[in-house]
Amino acid sequence: MSFYTYVLYSENFNKIYIGQSLDLQKRLFEHNTGMSKYTKRYLPWKIILKEEFKSRSEEMKREKELKSQKGREYIWNLINGGIRQLTD
Repeated sequence: MSFYTYVLYSENFNKIYIGQSLDLQKRLFEHNTGMSKYTKRYLPWKIILKEEFKSRSEEMKREKELKSQKGREYIWNLINGGIRQLTD
C-alpha cells in the first residue's frame, strides 16, 4: 500500500492545495468535480507534485512540511519555474 502527498495547482486562480490520499487519481477526480468544499471554487486543478510513501506517518510528516512556509516557498518555486520537477 502506498500513501501519497500531493500538491494541486489552479492556474486560473493561481491557488495551490496540499493534500494526501491513498488513491491519487480518485482524489484528483473528486477535486475536479466539485466534491471538495475548498477546491470546488477554483476549478480546474492539476497535480504539480506527488510523492509516494510506504507509511502514513511518513506521508503526514511530508504534508506538514509542505504546508509550512518553507514548504510553500518550495511549491511556488516549482510553479514559477525555479525547479523543474513538475509532473503531469
